[in-house]
Amino acid sequence: MGQPQKVSLPEAISLIKDGDMLTFSGFTIWRRPMAAIYEIIRQGKKNLHLVEVNGGTHDDMLIGAGCVKIWESCWIGHELYGKIGGNFSRKVEEGAIICEDYSHVQMLFRLAAGAQGLPFLPTYSALGSDILNPEYDMLGKAGLRDGSNPKIPPLKYEIYKEQFTGTEIALIPAAQPDWCIAHVSMAGTEGTIRVAGQKYSDEEAIKASDKVIVIAEQIVPEEYIRREPERNLIPPHLVDYIVELPWGSHPTGCFGSYEADGAFIKDFFNRTRTQEGFDAWADEWILGVKDFEAYLNKLGVSRLETLRASAALGYSTKVKRGAR
Repeated sequence: MGQPQKVSLPEAISLIKDGDMLTFSGFTIWRRPMAAIYEIIRQGKKNLHLVEVNGGTHDDMLIGAGCVKIWESCWIGHELYGKIGGNFSRKVEEGAIICEDYSHVQMLFRLAAGAQGLPFLPTYSALGSDILNPEYDMLGKAGLRDGSNPKIPPLKYEIYKEQFTGTEIALIPAAQPDWCIAHVSMAGTEGTIRVAGQKYSDEEAIKASDKVIVIAEQIVPEEYIRREPERNLIPPHLVDYIVELPWGSHPTGCFGSYEADGAFIKDFFNRTRTQEGFDAWADEWILGVKDFEAYLNKLGVSRLETLRASAALGYSTKVKRGAR
């Protein structure tokens, strides 16, 4: 296996095709590959199929920009800074996207099955709920479970009476995205990946995907990152492309590097409740800047330095907490 290629962000995103299935690193407003999200919007990608353990600010931006056709997950929102994604809600109500709902653990099991090369994993989760109501098989209703797309399973689930106890259990199909885009703390020069803090479902998402783009806060000598192998998450042979891009997760946070920019996320939520509001916001923060470096310059050094984490503590001592 060869080493991953080091590329620029525009080069990496240019490899994604309209209609591809994507998944991402992180959790709601933590360690999302936001620089990649902005670049996807700048490049005008369309009809993307998002499959995630849970959604967040990044999904809501892609959906607001009209990049998404299918969304499969359990929840989308901005935690303390806006709750449910406004762009997602609007597009679902308009019928502009297909929303396939699973429970949280079912989505985790879908990626875990894909990571292990299994066709499905069993779970009791959501039995008896409308998540497993055939009326809410939205991909089936849209006629997309006909086998024409190998990434879409022929069934949303299968109820199976297992033979050990005689009880019913749900078999949840594997997900194997075309791409995982992961923002990480550190990458070695040969591609070994390290994540500081919580790792969420990153390992499952990366291993389940056909191709992996890693965006790293910093690239360090491989010899250094291998001194403590127990701290590393992913070996080089699972990574295809690496982009070095400090602050690449802003406005979401990256533990040990910087906090989530709650004020920025709240402003995004408040201003994008309508399509006109989203378009104006995107013109200012995505389409109105040349690239991610220009975006950081627009944010300003003072704002970024307030968010920067203490090397000793792992979090910023300058961000106000516990007050509105």
